[in-house]
Amino acid sequence: MQGVVVAVSRSASHTFTKTNQPNIQLLAGLGVEGDAHSGETVKHRSRVAVDPTQPNLRQVHLIHAELHDELRTVGFVVAPGEMGENITTRGINLLQLPTGTKLHIGSTAVIQVTGLRNPCVQLNQFQTGLMSAVLGRDDQGNLIRKAGVMSIVLSSGEVCSGDGIDVELPPEPHRPLERV
Repeated sequence: MQGVVVAVSRSASHTFTKTNQPNIQLLAGLGVEGDAHSGETVKHRSRVAVDPTQPNLRQVHLIHAELHDELRTVGFVVAPGEMGENITTRGINLLQLPTGTKLHIGSTAVIQVTGLRNPCVQLNQFQTGLMSAVLGRDDQGNLIRKAGVMSIVLSSGEVCSGDGIDVELPPEPHRPLERV
């Protein structure tokens, strides 16, 4: 599988949306340089309140541009970075990747997928009804979270729009993504 980076975004403060950038620097073990969610321990405020010493499994948030396309068909207008993602991708079914998948981005950056983003009510503050639009049910009634995946940075590197993304699946048996 191969994909492409559509956009990169970051925010130095805990804002819902992140501003698009010409490039971002990924730092091994930390996340996106200059982003409020960068660090070895959890930075998401709700998780810090529970236990600030938890490892940060949410250093880099990725959303597939295909979700933006899907949302557009039901009346939402969402651009890269507006749902808080750091990297917007195209061409990779992020939600179907197994836990532990490595994504090689650009010439040196490598991230490892840790799990699914759990959508929060801030989505409805951005656009009414958006939270339910990024949730679904499969044929067995199981909840489907469509709001992207979270990851950690294994190897540092610069990431720019247009960079290629190569997918390296982990050894089998594959574990499906769960919310982190």
